[in-house]
Amino acid sequence: MHSTDREKPEPESQSDPESQSDLEKPIDEKPVDEKPVDASGQSRRTRRGRRAPRPSGEITQKPFRQPRRIAAPVKWASDDQIEALHEASLTLLATTGIVVLHEEARRMLGEAGAEVDSVKQRVRFDPTLVASLMASVPTRFTLHARNPAHDVIIGDDYLTFSMMASAPNASDIESGRRTGNHVDFRNFLKLSQQHTILHVNGGYPCEPVDIHASVRHLDCAHDLLTLTDKAFCIYSLGAERNRDAIEMTRIGHGLTSDQLQSRPCVWTVINTNSPLQLDIPMMQGIIEMSSMGQPVVITPFTLAGAMAPVTIAGALVQQNAEALAAIAFSQVVRPGAPVVYGGFTSNVDMKSGSPAFGTPEYMKAQLIGGQLARRYGIPYRSSNVCAANTVDAQAAYESVFSLWGAIDGGANLLKHAAGWMEGGLCCSFEKLILDIDLLQMVDEFLNPLDFSADALALAAIDEVGPGGHFFGTDHTQRRYRDAFYSPVLSDWRNFETWQEAGSPTAMQRAATVWKARLAAYEPPPMDEGIGEELSAFVARRREEGGVATDF
Repeated sequence: MHSTDREKPEPESQSDPESQSDLEKPIDEKPVDEKPVDASGQSRRTRRGRRAPRPSGEITQKPFRQPRRIAAPVKWASDDQIEALHEASLTLLATTGIVVLHEEARRMLGEAGAEVDSVKQRVRFDPTLVASLMASVPTRFTLHARNPAHDVIIGDDYLTFSMMASAPNASDIESGRRTGNHVDFRNFLKLSQQHTILHVNGGYPCEPVDIHASVRHLDCAHDLLTLTDKAFCIYSLGAERNRDAIEMTRIGHGLTSDQLQSRPCVWTVINTNSPLQLDIPMMQGIIEMSSMGQPVVITPFTLAGAMAPVTIAGALVQQNAEALAAIAFSQVVRPGAPVVYGGFTSNVDMKSGSPAFGTPEYMKAQLIGGQLARRYGIPYRSSNVCAANTVDAQAAYESVFSLWGAIDGGANLLKHAAGWMEGGLCCSFEKLILDIDLLQMVDEFLNPLDFSADALALAAIDEVGPGGHFFGTDHTQRRYRDAFYSPVLSDWRNFETWQEAGSPTAMQRAATVWKARLAAYEPPPMDEGIGEELSAFVARRREEGGVATDF
């Protein structure tokens, strides 16, 4: 059975005591009876008996695993309302149509049965054509990493969290905001590799503009394959760049070309040019990726009030029409090619025109986007985004709203899950740590409760009796070290102790953590022969000049 088979297996048990106990163990645990000790050898207790924060950079992590949704996604709109959106989208595609700037793509769509106006470059889709093409889209697929332990399932009730991508700038509290560069790019990848809650890499966390655009994709794909061993996203910025990155992925995974075609290993995001336009590089990306059996995440960028109607319902009609057109084309290229339905509808600030994220409107669009994806039986992508300019309360609450809109909306792939700032213009090292904390909390929240006889604790309650406390019971002593989620940034000391420690803010603590985590980075192993072949490919393509550019 191929990874893109539409058959859904029986859900895996989430309550197996043995597997669950393994998953719940924090990394590098000490024996239960050992008191936490800092670098000086002193027990880490405050004068009031409260435990002080862990040593700088120490993070309790679970082993790499995908969270799974244990409750049904929120049904925000009624079935009739979803059908109204669907029908309106089909009407839009049949009457207004969509501009397709790629000549070969127009030819392929025409041969598939679409109505093509070559003069106006307009393509119109009969509803029955859309339905027939959508029928071959896989319900789920496995995205294979270089390290099989980091393979992920895209679809069903599985969630996949992705590092931020595509920021033109990077920032940290010490050095400030700067243009994206190769050093920051590599450091973000190292931090992504370090954290088990980040399952895949979403592209370039920040754009390394100090590498010339003609060869940038070569160096970046090489870093993604060697500094990490997780699956990653490549950019569709022309067919030649796609081919280079696909070939590098093939080499890095040690596969033949035929093997790669039946094994999704690398993905791309296709953004429509809203309103109602598919440009040449995006269509080239679908052709190159889908023909090789590699996933495409179709994501219209529909900002209500700017590139889409000011009503969220109208913006969703446009989002859906654009997504259906591109998804249908992927199936023209190769029936059964893996695809993800992406939603990125939000609103703009009508005073300034700036994008707004983490808003009530964004959350509604996330929820309804998920309902539309499930109507078509397609995996769903959303994002953890905010519009804040610094790591403050705004960054936190907008991200939490975005995060829960995605989780409740049934997202399978959460892009920009960690690091996103300024509406996508900056990737922040401190925000990365804050988001990792949030993602780990979501993962813990989604972990089912234990209702075993021991967990129900009748014996412990009887032992303590009225008016007692549970600190010293055997039930507590056996469980206390990992009974509750251990936060990365939360500071639970009382005010006086916190003040004596210098009154550190969450952003300051995050800075300490990411620097320590980066210092602890170790590159994942790679077969020596594969590494040499990969480096030789990059060297040859660089010598050939990479991809032609106009600068």
